[in-house]
Amino acid sequence: MPTLRHITLTLLLAVLSILPISTQANETTWQALQEGSLVILMRHSLAPGIGDPPGFERGRCETQRNLSAAGRAQAQATGREFRERDIPIAEVYSSSWCRALDTAELMALGPVDPTPWLDSFFRGRGDQASITQTAQEQIAAWQGPGNLLLVTHQVNITALIGGGVGSGEMIVVRPADESFQVVGRLSVSGQ
Repeated sequence: MPTLRHITLTLLLAVLSILPISTQANETTWQALQEGSLVILMRHSLAPGIGDPPGFERGRCETQRNLSAAGRAQAQATGREFRERDIPIAEVYSSSWCRALDTAELMALGPVDPTPWLDSFFRGRGDQASITQTAQEQIAAWQGPGNLLLVTHQVNITALIGGGVGSGEMIVVRPADESFQVVGRLSVSGQ
């Protein structure tokens, strides 16, 4: 009969054996980004809450859910990681929501171009089908050189890849004929 010590040791070894696989997957994704011609779908950094408060206006940040101090630090840390790894970013597009624009600007990877095809359609704020189709077309058309960074919202990324993402998390995709393939996921801690 296994002892508690034996069970604990077995569980610890199982957890430790998983960590290098995750780290290796992240390194593989970072290496692919160094080669360029990929698209990075990024959810804006941490902005506590869900949706936007009543009285939301797209051009007025004080009416929106915005980045927390941790979210601002997360965006800056992500930008530093890109620069330290010498990841080529050719263009940066963002939703026009302040939390997405602030994320893109705090990353400091180049001029940020706000575009409606990355705007949130949560709670009927936009036409999901049109926004998703335009985003798909933009992703499929990307050829580089360098990588395309798209800072958007969880609902937009879920519509594109069929799965959720955390705050500040990135899904890296490779454009293919009228579509794309997921290369990997990345997340950078803001601390």
